[in-house]
Amino acid sequence: MPTDGNNPVDSPLWHRCDATILPLWWERLRAGSSYESALLYAAGLFTEDRRRPIAQWWNEALDAALLVAPETGPEWPIQRFGIFYAPPGAGFHRVHSQQHQWNPRSPLAHPTEAEAFSAAIVAAEGFLAVEMDYV
Repeated sequence: MPTDGNNPVDSPLWHRCDATILPLWWERLRAGSSYESALLYAAGLFTEDRRRPIAQWWNEALDAALLVAPETGPEWPIQRFGIFYAPPGAGFHRVHSQQHQWNPRSPLAHPTEAEAFSAAIVAAEGFLAVEMDYV
């Protein structure tokens, strides 16, 4: 993300960190729902299924993050990557964009999982660039 060289709070620096899910996501989820609801919602995304790739950006100064991760939809067997945004301070929401999905039963059909993931990253980076104009 380009910066203008001024105060880092005025031009936030986003760091990519894909190794593990940031604790911020679990904390925000628990703060917004009951513990039981948080466990159900987060089961696949945060704890159980780490076979799929994730992409995360974190801004420590703003206490904000952006996540691209698999999400379960009602269209089984179609799978998709969702984009989630934790704005400065509190809460999080799903970013609505073009669906970035693939069919695991047809791994060579387009879009593939890798193509869907790449498209979701491009959409997430576009969202982040626009969102930072308003923070």
